[in-house]
Amino acid sequence: MGKRGLLFVISGPSGAGKGTTREALMRGDPGLAFCVSVTTRRPRAGEIPGVNYTFVDVADFRKSEAQGEFLESAQVYGNLYGTPRAPVEHLMESGQDVLLEKDVQGALAIQRRMPHAILVFIAPPSVDELKARILKRGTESAEDLECRLDCALREMDETRHFDYVVVNYDIDRSTQVLEAIVIAERHRVRHSNPAQECLEGKSGHDALPAS
Repeated sequence: MGKRGLLFVISGPSGAGKGTTREALMRGDPGLAFCVSVTTRRPRAGEIPGVNYTFVDVADFRKSEAQGEFLESAQVYGNLYGTPRAPVEHLMESGQDVLLEKDVQGALAIQRRMPHAILVFIAPPSVDELKARILKRGTESAEDLECRLDCALREMDETRHFDYVVVNYDIDRSTQVLEAIVIAERHRVRHSNPAQECLEGKSGHDALPAS
């Protein structure tokens, strides 16, 4: 059996920039496969079904949930979200590294089910900056904004459960940090042992110089 792929989960408060940093990371790393989440919320302006999310109605979501088709599912801000199990497991079994973008509740649920998942928390530089980013998005009412800010404060208390925290001052800087995390995790001994694989004549890593 070949080497199993890694599972990276990017999370953080709404408005912290996890979607933008995830997209930038994937542009620079073709070795990452993104698995789209399922949601019952309506698409935002510019979102593409099947690319940003798979948009379904509540009945279809509950049917998939009842049939055990999700790795995790939760209600967030009044909408349902879920992570399809089959594509994630298929990609990882084939040796493909997988990237998910989840809210904090979903990320921690995945961690409980898959303890080797690598969790990265994208944090805003400040609460004021987070508020400004959400306002700039222009998709939330004043009531929704306050709800999201209150939730963000609670979510930032959960960083102790994550493997990494990246403060998103700007996209280029955050993407560089994420790239470094992915490279480091691909060469961690808990995931694989390049030195041992080299001795066995099957290493595909480039971290060891030729003698």
